[in-house]
Amino acid sequence: MSGRTFVSAVMPWARALPEGLFIAALYAAACWAARQVSLDQFFLPAGIRIAALLMLPVRSWPYLLLGDYAYLGLIRLPMLDRYGPEWVFIASAYQLPVAALIVYWSRRLIEARSDTWLLFIAGMAALLIGVGNLSLAHLLWPSPPSVGFLALSARYVLGHYIAIMTVAPLALLWKRRRDIDWPSWSRPPVVYATLLLLACCAGLTLIPQETSAERTTMQLLMAAPVVALTCLQGWWGAAIAMPVMSMVIRINTNVSGLPESFDPHSFNAQLIIAISCSALLSLGSRITHYCRKYSYHSNARKQAIANARSSDATHERRLRMRALNLRKIGDGLDSSLSSTVEWLRIHGHPEMASELLDAAAAHSQRFREETAMIYPTIVEHVGLYLALQAGGVFEALDKTDRLAEPHLAGDPCRLSLDLQLTAYRALTEAVSILLENERGQLKIRARSGWFGPVRGLMVTVGSTDPRHQLSRTTATMATGRLSGRTQVYGGTVHCHRNRIRLCFVESSNC
Repeated sequence: MSGRTFVSAVMPWARALPEGLFIAALYAAACWAARQVSLDQFFLPAGIRIAALLMLPVRSWPYLLLGDYAYLGLIRLPMLDRYGPEWVFIASAYQLPVAALIVYWSRRLIEARSDTWLLFIAGMAALLIGVGNLSLAHLLWPSPPSVGFLALSARYVLGHYIAIMTVAPLALLWKRRRDIDWPSWSRPPVVYATLLLLACCAGLTLIPQETSAERTTMQLLMAAPVVALTCLQGWWGAAIAMPVMSMVIRINTNVSGLPESFDPHSFNAQLIIAISCSALLSLGSRITHYCRKYSYHSNARKQAIANARSSDATHERRLRMRALNLRKIGDGLDSSLSSTVEWLRIHGHPEMASELLDAAAAHSQRFREETAMIYPTIVEHVGLYLALQAGGVFEALDKTDRLAEPHLAGDPCRLSLDLQLTAYRALTEAVSILLENERGQLKIRARSGWFGPVRGLMVTVGSTDPRHQLSRTTATMATGRLSGRTQVYGGTVHCHRNRIRLCFVESSNC
């Protein structure tokens, strides 16, 4: 049993071994190739190291350690006689474990989805690995480096930081490529900013090496399209533009030998780039954060409006069924009363038949008005405007003798039935509020049609007296009771002076 348990525990590792060895070899080859084009002030293997740790799961990190040790062994074994075996073997096992610990300890920041964690990882890795490498060299070399410790530390730390901020964002872009809104990159402002960045890169390449002032000026001008892309695309724009600028500056660095050569002009530009990169990635992270937050709330608002609209439509269908059932009941009562009246007339009771017929007609009219208040079926047949003039609700309101002749413009039948029903309900509510809380004559004005790019309906209910002012209580009541209906259709409620204005649009996205 123990043998089977051992085999079952070893088999997954055996199956993953070829893939792990391939990862180690690929990582070592990438670091070796990057080492050939690196400087102390721009050390690309440091960026590849952090990028690999970010892209691969923790179970693959031992293979990265194997690849890192193989790469450093390949580079440092020829230096064994010069610097000693202690430095070759001890210092080679220092860099990736430190970087792995930093990435592992930062996993909570990474899970928070705030991309400023990359600055923390880059800064800590550059500081600990850069200064640590130099400290090990001073401790283990037979003769310490001749360059001052602080100057060389600044060069190492900056070189590691710039490299990490060049390679790691590209790795994250690849890892999160499904989250990028690629169609937004085809918008004209983004295209112009990208072309300007490429033009600056080409201009920097064409400037002769001897004209250092012009080259420095062009290097600084490259920051303008980078800032533009950051503002337009957030963190994604900075993560694409900053590595491009860093690589172009490295390609155009005037050096005679690798990797120990040092170019003070490029170093100053890279120092400015490091500061700008940190600031722009932080700015881009905040822009992306607020864009995500806005997008989330916008989608939630659209979903809430869609749910409210669906709920209203379902409620209206239920009221419609109830009204139709009541109408059937009313038709049945009318039929029974007609039969009763006819029987009374045949059997010699004409006076009683006339009284019953008059009472039945009055009650039937009242019953139909109440049924129309439950659901205005007339809106389905003749539209909103005719329903306002002939519907049962407005017939009841018109009996107050406080409603003037309405002013109606446009064709509401071009709007959806659900919008017309919602407007009918809101308008009824607005008239009731004004009748209960305000004095004087009221007038209804409505206009349907196109309002700029959207089609909708504008309704105004107010006093015919232009000097009248709605009370604060009425305005508060109207806003609270009517906002829900208008917001379902992307509209608003506005109380101004002597009137309540209701706006409905056909699409809630407008």
